[in-house]
Amino acid sequence: MPDLNEFAAFPVFSNSPMAWVFAGAVTVGVFAVLLTLRRFVRHYHRKFQSTERTELLEIPAQVLARTTMPFFVVLSAFVGIQTLSMGPRTARVIGSAITIALFWQVGIWAIAAATAWLERKRRQSLDADRATLSSLGIIGFIVNLLIWALVVLLTLDNLGIDITALVAGLGIGGIAVALAVQNILGDLFASLSIALDRPFVVGDFLSMGDTLGSVESIGIKSTRLRSLGGEQIVISNADLLGSRVRNYGRMVERRVVFTTGVTYETPIEQLERVPSVIRRIIDDAPDARFDRSHFAKHGPASLDFETVYYVRSPDYNRYMDIQQMINLRLHRELTTLGVEFAYPTQKVFVVAVPPAIAA
Repeated sequence: MPDLNEFAAFPVFSNSPMAWVFAGAVTVGVFAVLLTLRRFVRHYHRKFQSTERTELLEIPAQVLARTTMPFFVVLSAFVGIQTLSMGPRTARVIGSAITIALFWQVGIWAIAAATAWLERKRRQSLDADRATLSSLGIIGFIVNLLIWALVVLLTLDNLGIDITALVAGLGIGGIAVALAVQNILGDLFASLSIALDRPFVVGDFLSMGDTLGSVESIGIKSTRLRSLGGEQIVISNADLLGSRVRNYGRMVERRVVFTTGVTYETPIEQLERVPSVIRRIIDDAPDARFDRSHFAKHGPASLDFETVYYVRSPDYNRYMDIQQMINLRLHRELTTLGVEFAYPTQKVFVVAVPPAIAA
């Protein structure tokens, strides 16, 4: 290693004290100007944020506001040192330092720009496109990972490290790591599949066997559901895609089938009127579309009419309101018609047996 005398022999240290004072003054001046500019940018960024409308310069202001203090220090020192006389070795070291600092600052700017863009898309997708909303978190994670991986590789390359051999080594090591964390990678690729294929989005109501709940968030490893009971259900993405999922959030309208049973004593003339009564009731119901109503079968204790109609809304509470209104009106109409609802009954027939004839 070079000793202190060798360091002192560098051309940069041959500058006069006045040259060093001037370089220091330039460094301080540049640092003050940079701080003032950042304060000015942050002030206007706060003004942009106070308005509901997204301004044209809002995202650039947000990105520049993330300029860090270490970058200001390195940049100010670089400008100040340029006023000094230095050798090629010192110039290379200083150039490498400012380049590395620039790489990391550009990485921070890129992260800030990606975050601002994703946040803007998230606000736009809250009501209009829930499918995009569900994939933004996964996209943000992948973008951040790629940006920082690129920054690290550029930094190592600038330091003189052979990144070709490093990338090859990472490829071999990556195979071993992939085998060790294959479950985690399976969930990661499952999350990518969910983001691209969009079998469900945030807000959809899912049914998987005995599990019911609405999607709260789709993460890198797991998806979180909020059950009807209020508790949170956490399911890994790989298990979720491997299951048969019923997505009620994609339901456009709900098909409803119900049966009405009347007694066997109902006259045939009144039986013929029952389907038309049911149709009139459903036609009068809002958000309901009648499909059919038929005398379906002779049940064990009733004459059964099967009715099918559609509710023009996926909302379960709306369906129950309509069904309740139909049931109440049907009860009233059939009572007025003189038709009785059947209920499970049994008839016992007693036959008198004549006494045995005496022999």
